[in-house]
Amino acid sequence: MRTGTGTQTETGHFDRRDFYHKMLTLAVPVMIQNFISSFLNMIDTTMVGKLGETAIAAVGIANQYFFFFMMFMIGLSAGCAVFIAQFWGTKDVKNIRRILGVGLSSAVLVVAIFMVAGFLAPRRIIMLFTHEPQIITAGARYLQIVLISYLFTAVTFIYNFAFRSIGNSLQPMLISTVALFCNAFFNYVLIFGKLGAPAMGVAGAAVATVIARVVETLVLVVSVYRRPGVLAASFKELTGFNFEFVKRVYATIIPVLLNDICWGLASLIYAAVYGRMGTQAVASIQIVNTITNLFMVFVFGLSSATAVMIGNSIGANDLSLSREYARRFSRLGVIAGLVLGLLLAVAAPYLLKIFNVSPAVRNYTLIITYTVALIFFIRVYNIILIVGVLRGGGDARGAFLLEGFTMWFIGVPLTVLGAFVFKLPVYLVYGLSLFEEITKALLCLWRYRSGQWIRNVTHNLG
Repeated sequence: MRTGTGTQTETGHFDRRDFYHKMLTLAVPVMIQNFISSFLNMIDTTMVGKLGETAIAAVGIANQYFFFFMMFMIGLSAGCAVFIAQFWGTKDVKNIRRILGVGLSSAVLVVAIFMVAGFLAPRRIIMLFTHEPQIITAGARYLQIVLISYLFTAVTFIYNFAFRSIGNSLQPMLISTVALFCNAFFNYVLIFGKLGAPAMGVAGAAVATVIARVVETLVLVVSVYRRPGVLAASFKELTGFNFEFVKRVYATIIPVLLNDICWGLASLIYAAVYGRMGTQAVASIQIVNTITNLFMVFVFGLSSATAVMIGNSIGANDLSLSREYARRFSRLGVIAGLVLGLLLAVAAPYLLKIFNVSPAVRNYTLIITYTVALIFFIRVYNIILIVGVLRGGGDARGAFLLEGFTMWFIGVPLTVLGAFVFKLPVYLVYGLSLFEEITKALLCLWRYRSGQWIRNVTHNLG
């Protein structure tokens, strides 16, 4: 007879088949969703690229604002997911719906701030990244239209993370897939003026995004309330929280939010550093990121499953099972990282043939890719521990401090020193930035072994 979350018997024997079944059920849909998203985003970029360099630059720069908005939404959604996963361990539907209400209310507030700023000063936002008049005009027009999609994006993010936290990764995957294909279709129709529609160019890409997000939200809401389940909350249930409840919830949400915002800002700094190093450096890093992102799809699925399963077991007060999950997922992360790193190294020369670049860029890119492949298992281990074990275990503050320290006191300073003080080539500058991952892995191991990451954040919250 099984107890807790159903993976450990009363005799203490660990049920491996049940473990892998749960893991794959949670991880595979996330992997597929991320892969389809990456693939269709590449198609979207290709479509916009046919309009010329100005168009692709305008959309890319306008999406930097969206990227910053996404950091808020991912942090907020992930923070709520910590609570929902633990509440689901005891099947506390009432508090799951209250957390969902906190998340949706907070999302509306964040959206309002970004939309007001975007509508009032679209040109000033674009001018933060460029001073070319044509790009500013096209980018501002795109931004003003696409801002409408922010509210729908926020709602779907909150629900997607909530679905995963209660063990349902398939539903958000299917809904997002519909939206992504919808986006690609309307991009084709509205950008180029197909099927009798006007050729709207960059504005057409923005309208297509808005249509896709609206469709995604409508399908989502219908799917939630068509067959009333855990997330089918009434307005009264969604707003059944008080200030004290919100205060306690935000004690965990804020570290997750700050973690993702700091990561996003550091990513922008890295991009700025490589941008100042010249076109070849930018091209090399862009290609490396494009290639490695294809392999990271598997990692994000695995880390999502880790967070949910550990959160559920802690919520059910099965701490021995939580430790067993952490041990198995950390080992699985290292094994997966070694395999993916090997595949990345083998595939790199062939994948590079897709890109029409100079011999110098090709050489730099290959060196960087091999370096990434060499320590890929460390990167995977870090993601599993921080996003999966620490956050899933309720140790959001520990995850934030650990990642924030290594990123801002090791990764960013070494990258800046390598580029501007020592004037190193791009592959050595990138290599210096990887010391962040090595230090992070050591700190992750220390935090994991301390056992202090196990925190039931739902205790006395109800």
